Amino acid sequence: MKKSNFYALVSRMKYINRWGLMRSTKEENVSEHSLDVSVIAHALAIIQKKRMGIDIDINKTVLFAIYHDSSEILTGDMPTPVKYFNPAIKNAYKEVELSASKTLLKMLPEDFYQEYEPILIPEAEDEEVWKTVKAADKLSAYIKCIEEEKSGNREFTNAKQSIYRELSSMNRQDVKIFMDEFLGGYGLTLDEME
Repeated sequence: MKKSNFYALVSRMKYINRWGLMRSTKEENVSEHSLDVSVIAHALAIIQKKRMGIDIDINKTVLFAIYHDSSEILTGDMPTPVKYFNPAIKNAYKEVELSASKTLLKMLPEDFYQEYEPILIPEAEDEEVWKTVKAADKLSAYIKCIEEEKSGNREFTNAKQSIYRELSSMNRQDVKIFMDEFLGGYGLTLDEME
């Protein structure tokens, strides 16, 4: 049987730092970010199911969130202002991400492909799950801005405002509920959370 380095490579997400153009009080790597996005995506999926009556696959949502940035193991984390500078760069980067995802898939044993292909390469039938993961990704970025500002770092002020506008433009009830009920805690000290 052929040996695979897939999981060893995925474990290297911890070496890919985010926010490359920003001065952070605490660096954040893709592994940490993926856990945060997974926790938030889980919450959004529960909100959809329990509060909005939407039949969403909660487990699939969390699983997709775990791997949502796995292509960055091969591409690195492209800063948002560069990634979305113009449509040509945005489209080219999407192609690079897809190529990286296909490379990761090919690293797996063939009998794993069917399980991992929808996780690594988004399919139209999972569009709503991916939208939830995207919303969780934006919320995670917004929370990072809150945490940086809480530490006295004004470097994230404009990013926070920009991300807030993006979250608002999503017009998602699950995001609104999360922000109304859970976001306040991220600005508190540990003692204030009790």
